[in-house]
Amino acid sequence: MKSFLKITEATGESWELELTPTTVYTIGRAKENDIVLNDRRVSRHHAQIAADNGNFKVIDGYYAGGELKRSVNRVFVNGIPYLEKVLEQGDLVMIGESRLVFDIIADQPPANESPVKEKVPTGVNFDDQPLGHTQLLISANEIIGKHSSLSMEAEFVSPAEIKDLRRKAQILEMLYDMSKTLGTVFDLKEIFVRATDLIFRGTPSERVVALLADETIDGKILDYSLFPIAVKARDENLEKVTEKLTISRTITQKVMREKVALLSQDAKTDAQFSGADSIVSQGVRSTICAPLITESNVHGVVYADRLDPFATFSSDDLELISAVAAQTAVAVETIKAHKRLAREEVARANYSRFMPEYVVKQLLEKPDSFRLGGVNQKITVLFADIRGFTTLSEKENPEKVVGLLNKYFTAMSEIIFAYGGTLDKYIGDGLMAIFGAPTASPEDSKNALKTAVAMQKRLDKLNEELRLEGFSTVEIGIGLHTGVATIGYIGSEQRSEYTAIGDSVNVASRLEKNARGGQILISDATAAECENLVTLIPHEPLTVKNRLQPVLLFEVKWN
Repeated sequence: MKSFLKITEATGESWELELTPTTVYTIGRAKENDIVLNDRRVSRHHAQIAADNGNFKVIDGYYAGGELKRSVNRVFVNGIPYLEKVLEQGDLVMIGESRLVFDIIADQPPANESPVKEKVPTGVNFDDQPLGHTQLLISANEIIGKHSSLSMEAEFVSPAEIKDLRRKAQILEMLYDMSKTLGTVFDLKEIFVRATDLIFRGTPSERVVALLADETIDGKILDYSLFPIAVKARDENLEKVTEKLTISRTITQKVMREKVALLSQDAKTDAQFSGADSIVSQGVRSTICAPLITESNVHGVVYADRLDPFATFSSDDLELISAVAAQTAVAVETIKAHKRLAREEVARANYSRFMPEYVVKQLLEKPDSFRLGGVNQKITVLFADIRGFTTLSEKENPEKVVGLLNKYFTAMSEIIFAYGGTLDKYIGDGLMAIFGAPTASPEDSKNALKTAVAMQKRLDKLNEELRLEGFSTVEIGIGLHTGVATIGYIGSEQRSEYTAIGDSVNVASRLEKNARGGQILISDATAAECENLVTLIPHEPLTVKNRLQPVLLFEVKWN
């Protein structure tokens, strides 16, 4: 047995590599890899293929310093992301936009031996049943495997069998063409357009509808609600009728729930579809419905029908449509995975500007756990502002002012992230940070206070850097308050931002406005949760607008 990788890079260049059990093949964009992929989505060191008990296994990541580091864009096998997987015949490995097909070729028998003779499979047998009988089919993958294993002796083949085999060969050729086409298409609608075209070429379908299932955030199907993504009729006169075509939920739900393809010869007399009135009312004679199924999910269905009262679908039609649905499902899953990764890349870039990395990771892995959109929770709010900035900006030229702010905000933001805070916004020469959102912990108040102290200390070093570069030195005043606020995405449909609003935010802002340069003022609520952390100096209570009771104040002794 010999094992090969048939590699097609994102550029379209194709080549083949024979695998040996003694070699670990590294895969990546860097030139030192054994398999170099010229693909912008591939990491410098992305994956590897190694022998595994007589087989070959693909591994997401590479070893550095004895530690396995996973890739950013992951490794997909047959449209499903894997960290490790033993490869099987025909497996399609997607790394970035590059395709690696695993192929096993058996050793040729010696010249004096004859190959083993095989009987011709007769296919799925369907008994002659009266109209209305419904037949359920095995998975489409088994159908394709059955077709591809055909072998026979010519003297035992009848003309009818030859005709049947020729048709099956044409089907295999069409499926092969479709697989090549789907590998170059990354648009869901275009994929279904090509799938329906193939069904029209290989079956007497008069109408074909492809429907996708609604998904949850995690990509799992919770119900069987479907929406059409491609609708086509063979006859132009049926186009307007097809646009208003109603598909029976009885049929589609059964197909998705039981994960089997279904052939109905006459919906009107079939007791199993007694509730399928939408089919009967349209004069449908025969229907086929096949699931878009992969190992991990059911993505929807492909539905086809015939209106001729004297014609029905055959078992061969059912096999072809099931096979097309199986191939289409793999393409759909691959596209969804690519789109999900692209969205995650954008989200990671956006969130990373305001949140620490561990929060971003949790947000991407479990987005529903944060209940974004408006929730009341306890947080600690930090406001910091440069003192005398207006006077400074009047003296300096605009380019210098912008340069100073950029250096200042960069240094302060790093400290906020280091202590698990979320950068809410920049406000001119000031900033607002929140601790306890989107994730809360018992250490939020302490982390906020540690951040304030670290910011003041960092400012001493930053001023030395500013002096050396010809900038003016700066001082900041900081205010902290702990309390309940409303957290979530606030704004309009066109523009919104993740922020906190409420009395607690207003109090923190007032404390910051009363803090002198180099001073940290905190409320009694924050002080109560930070006992023994720093030395606190009591101040006169502060009267805050719209609050009946004055706010008890403490100054933090940090230097």
